[in-house]
Amino acid sequence: MGMDRRGFLKAAAMAGVLTQVAGCRHLAELRERAGLPMRKGVCMAGFRAAPLGKVRVGVIGVGQRGSEAVRRLAEVPNTSVVALSDLYENRVAKSAKVLAEAGKPAPALHFGSKDEWRKLCESPQVDLVYICTPWLWHTPMAVHAMRCGKHVAVEVPAAVTTEQCWQLVDTAEQTQRHCMMLENCCYGENEMLALMLCRKGVLGDLTHGEAGYIHDCRKLYFAEDPDGHPDGQWRLEWAKQHTGNAYPTHGLGPVCQYMDINRGDRFARLTSVSSNPLGLAKTAAEKFGKNSREAKTTYALGDVNTSLMRTYRGRTILVQYSTVAPRPYTRINLISGTKGTLADYPLRIALDPKAEEWMGEKELANLKAKYTHPLWNANGEAAKKAGGHGGMDYLMDLRLCHCLQNGLPLDIDVYDTALWSSLVELSERSVAQGGKPVDVPDFTRGGWKTAEPLGIVSV
Repeated sequence: MGMDRRGFLKAAAMAGVLTQVAGCRHLAELRERAGLPMRKGVCMAGFRAAPLGKVRVGVIGVGQRGSEAVRRLAEVPNTSVVALSDLYENRVAKSAKVLAEAGKPAPALHFGSKDEWRKLCESPQVDLVYICTPWLWHTPMAVHAMRCGKHVAVEVPAAVTTEQCWQLVDTAEQTQRHCMMLENCCYGENEMLALMLCRKGVLGDLTHGEAGYIHDCRKLYFAEDPDGHPDGQWRLEWAKQHTGNAYPTHGLGPVCQYMDINRGDRFARLTSVSSNPLGLAKTAAEKFGKNSREAKTTYALGDVNTSLMRTYRGRTILVQYSTVAPRPYTRINLISGTKGTLADYPLRIALDPKAEEWMGEKELANLKAKYTHPLWNANGEAAKKAGGHGGMDYLMDLRLCHCLQNGLPLDIDVYDTALWSSLVELSERSVAQGGKPVDVPDFTRGGWKTAEPLGIVSV
């Protein structure tokens, strides 16, 4: 982490990041050959930290995503944003102004230096470090924060290699600090409805799930930073060097919760294939001209990646990823069991004895009203008012802070954080081997066999 963002992008363009990732892969392969690594701390399944009462948050990275988080956190009860960090002064100044306008105390501001974020982590005034930076910064920042005694909430994906996933797990177990990936989609209204249907047995015994992140981001890849900073195209640098599924967690996280993955079941193997990489070159030719450097650049990221997992208990999960193809947005969000199926985008439900067709609008509305998740019943209006992807972001922050305030286990623990993120490398590894199955590490080290399933909560 000894470089600023400009230096980071330059290194990425010169394939320095690729070398770093390859090194992490080598370490991960050594671990796998040696068998399941020994636990260096205490298992974090069901971990309860000491209640905080009031949560003091430090936010690292206040660009678009981080600045939205600051605005939301200012509305969460018994929560205070006490520190902000970014390379750029104008970004921290904007977020500090948001807090001032909300009548909140002025936060400590860290900016200008490549190491300022470390000071935020080391501050005794911070309980929770909330990380909203580019992907390759997530694990180093999270690890340092935990070693400083802080709980961590980190944007998706939390890691880009399986070795980084192990670093998160090992550090959380050694320090006994929470490490939660900020997977907001687990708090979506339809996702939590699906969780209710699964927990209440409405769909029967679960057999298959489908997930995805289909989002046409072709223009975003070549967009300039709105503030004129030179770090707006870090996703593009990744796409030049990597294929596979770079962003698996939005669709996968909810399906894993439905199926009790890491809490009664686990992934066994994964196979993955990617289509030809055509979308980015076509977009570049249209924007810059067919003879431009951008159009002639080689992009590794396939237009569509499809991965398939089988679990220890014999269930299957299909995950798709596409951000460079002309497809309407969807996270797919399908869960199927022996009594019925829920499918999303748009929401549809089919149940025995009429499972051969989707139920009508009135029947669907009645079922949805009956099984609306208590968290949405209690906080849905406030969530929608606060905003953030229809309210899911606010519910995520509200629930995270409530658990920290009351010493409760988190809905998304470090093992979920690691497993869901591990598909970034595992999918690419399988693609590179022509779709050959690869083993999925058990980040719980057997803890999945006795961990309690995620329950239905109201606050």
